[in-house]
Amino acid sequence: MDQKITIRIADREYVMTASSPEREELIRLAASAVNSKLNGFQARYPGKNMVDLLAFVALNESVGSISLQRKLDAVRREAEVLKGETDSYLENTIEE
Repeated sequence: MDQKITIRIADREYVMTASSPEREELIRLAASAVNSKLNGFQARYPGKNMVDLLAFVALNESVGSISLQRKLDAVRREAEVLKGETDSYLENTIEE
């Protein structure tokens, strides 16, 4: 059931649609994280305009997302190797 929610980012309000309570929580957490990072960049770079600061936030979040995706891919590859080794071990154990 879709629900309209209002979030605030950089002193602007945005109406969004959340398809579930879990999605609403994620949206609110994300908005909070964006505002937190934005406040950090505002403190580090006083005088920068909001577009630049939001670009810094977007770039920072993208770097984090790509980094996590690479780590996840590495874990998946390692899991496949371990599965293959486990399957091989079990096949050899059963044959003996």
